[in-house]
Amino acid sequence: MSEPTKKPINKALIFIFITMLIDVIGFGIVIPVFPKLLMSLSGKGLSEASSIGSWMMFSYAAMQFFFSPILGGLSDRYGRRPILLFSLFGFGIDYILLGFAPTLAWLFVGRIIAGITGASFTTAGAYIADVSKPEERAQNFGLIGAAFGLGFILGPLIGGVLGQYGERVPFFASAGLTLLNWLYGFFVLPESLKLENRRAFDWKRANPVGSLLNFGRYPVILRLLFPNVLIMIAGFATQGTWTYYTMYKFHWDERLVGLSLAFVGVMAAVVQGGLTRILVPALGTRKAISYGLLMYGFGMLCYALANQSWMMYAITVFASLGGIAMPSIQAVMSNQVPTNEQGELRGSLTSMMSLTSVIGPLIMNNLFAYFTGKNAPMELPGAPFWLASLLIFISWALTMWGIKGLAIDAASKGPTVRDEAAAS
Repeated sequence: MSEPTKKPINKALIFIFITMLIDVIGFGIVIPVFPKLLMSLSGKGLSEASSIGSWMMFSYAAMQFFFSPILGGLSDRYGRRPILLFSLFGFGIDYILLGFAPTLAWLFVGRIIAGITGASFTTAGAYIADVSKPEERAQNFGLIGAAFGLGFILGPLIGGVLGQYGERVPFFASAGLTLLNWLYGFFVLPESLKLENRRAFDWKRANPVGSLLNFGRYPVILRLLFPNVLIMIAGFATQGTWTYYTMYKFHWDERLVGLSLAFVGVMAAVVQGGLTRILVPALGTRKAISYGLLMYGFGMLCYALANQSWMMYAITVFASLGGIAMPSIQAVMSNQVPTNEQGELRGSLTSMMSLTSVIGPLIMNNLFAYFTGKNAPMELPGAPFWLASLLIFISWALTMWGIKGLAIDAASKGPTVRDEAAAS
């Protein structure tokens, strides 16, 4: 009986994995050249470009904050497939605008469009929840990290090579890949949400505040929201400043930045695509969350202290093992809600992520700009990593309190809050 149900699930996961992979490759291609494009259009130096980059990320994140719950709610009503295709098409248009942008203002316009339509990973998370059993979600959510990792292997490498032919060439390559991904999804990607599991669209719940308040019915989710916010803000120490930090401290060029990000991608793919499926069942969800967050926090601390290029690679091996934490936390949260609210949950989490994307880059990039600028009280380019380490350790304490007493381990067969909600 189990054999026929496994095959379509595996096939669906392969489809969504490839879709996410191509999406991340397109995103990763532009990272090594973005600082130079900002410096070229603004006429400013690296520290100032970092600050401009933070405001560009702010504009993208602000749009996602408002529109992600809407798209998440629409995916619960009309299915995951049309929302995912809409998102991919929007990203393709964004990259074209970035490639042709004659001024900084045009860059901001492109980022705003991408923020409005940017629900690819939101919908992918809901898609995975649709086709996964509750006890398999932690491992299957790891596919998101694996796609992110593999995309960062290929994307920055391609971007570093293409960047040698012009700082705008990678943007057109990303546009082509993303629109190709859109075509792939249009002809190949199946729908995952069954008609009987859909719900009516509700504007009261399709806003960032309303959707989060709706989850007040689930105390576990509420207890995990703030620790998640801290983790996400901390992540912008690497997402927002890695390129600027390594260029400033180690004098890396686009090629070396691309190689380093590719290595980060390799480790993310190994951990979240492979080790997560081994370590989470072996350790149990609780220990996976605890050990993962502690390794992530110590990794950030080591990045701040690194004084030679090779150390960034060695630290990445250790810090990447922290990747077992987030899929486990997401699985705990996902198991609290019924099937017809998975899209809303993912939309709310993406909206929360977008809120941290408003705050995170402004804090981390401007912290880097402040401590590397001409008027800095002391030269401390690793300041964002110091702060990130502190935030993660605080998150670890709050998360372990939030899941205290829950039967959440992978080996546990007890009923979840999600089961009780679905039955009621």
